[in-house]
Amino acid sequence: MIKSIRRVLKKRKAKVFFVFLACSATIWFIKALSQTYVSTAAFDLQYVNLPDGYLFKGASKDEMDVKLRAGGFQFLGFNFKNRIVSIDVAEAEKNTGKFFIPETRYRAQIENQLPEAMALLEIEDDTLFLDMLAVFTRKIPVLPRINLDLSQNYLLDGDVGITPDSIFITGPKEEIDTIQQLRTERLSLANLTDDFSERLKIEVSPQLKNTIFSEKQVVLNGKIVRFSERVFEVPVTVINLPENLEIKTFPDKVSVICKAKINRLKLLKDTDFQVIADYADQKDSQSDELALTLKMKPEGLHSVSLKEKSTEYIVKKQ
Repeated sequence: MIKSIRRVLKKRKAKVFFVFLACSATIWFIKALSQTYVSTAAFDLQYVNLPDGYLFKGASKDEMDVKLRAGGFQFLGFNFKNRIVSIDVAEAEKNTGKFFIPETRYRAQIENQLPEAMALLEIEDDTLFLDMLAVFTRKIPVLPRINLDLSQNYLLDGDVGITPDSIFITGPKEEIDTIQQLRTERLSLANLTDDFSERLKIEVSPQLKNTIFSEKQVVLNGKIVRFSERVFEVPVTVINLPENLEIKTFPDKVSVICKAKINRLKLLKDTDFQVIADYADQKDSQSDELALTLKMKPEGLHSVSLKEKSTEYIVKKQ
């Protein structure tokens, strides 16, 4: 019984001891953070607000060592590990084509980005030199390199769409002045029966190392439809026939073969087409044939062709 009481008392004393120890450590920690400290830090530099017409290639420094003074609480809440500060390039000076930012100017920029209770004591006093390249911008069309193999009785309805069809490139004049067009990587699609949409990279020449592209990819799309074939019998119209002659062609009607979507074919009539034979083109008076030309056809058809390329004829004087 007595041993049990002793064990309980020892546990209570241990708990009290650890409570007092924790309180003491907390008080010491708070007191320590209340004091002022001096510490060093390394800031990563981010160059912003670039002037129009210039490309930023780099600077003499990407990191800046500084010495700071602040209270412990400020240092605790200030994460200066991989801390990034912005350097405003718009405040740079230019001399003989070179851009630079004096120490007094970038020091003020860094100070303005520090917390109010933190002081900047020391900073590297080197001038920041900027590597800036004069550039201009051009709008260049993008041409797709695509090979389509359609399944039998299928056709491409309209043109292949490309989005965007042009992009902006920004670079030195000597790099982009002669560029007239850009091309995509190659794409081959076989046995197509359905609509397609493909994202393709724009091919970039290794010589354009200082050129920026507004887009690096484009989207190609196309509508694939099933088509049918229909034959129309169209009268032959002879033009430029002398007034004193009469002509009769054999046959007097020819076949026009039309390929299109089924619902489009249903709307077509023979009178939507015109086939002519120009008598003025007859150079050989001994020939008994006239060449045929499809003079008129509706829009929106996949293909239209004449089955006969010429027609025989006889003439007589009135």
